Amino acid sequence: MVPKRWAKRAVTRNAIKRQIYTVSADFSQLYPPAAFVVRLRSGFARTEFVSAVSDQLRQAVRAEVQALMQAGAKAA
Repeated sequence: MVPKRWAKRAVTRNAIKRQIYTVSADFSQLYPPAAFVVRLRSGFARTEFVSAVSDQLRQAVRAEVQALMQAGAKAA
């Protein structure tokens, strides 16, 4: 879930969701078939990430989701 409160522009929310889908597909072998919820709990500031399609935003989201998925794989 990517609420408007944390990512104001729809293009930013969609870019974040695409990164979540991509990273979760990479980790699909480590998890049993199930539905997972990934919730954005802090914002991505427009001052830091000017463009929604910037490599900087893509790398920041990817790194955070990968860390989350790795932590979940170790716990399972």
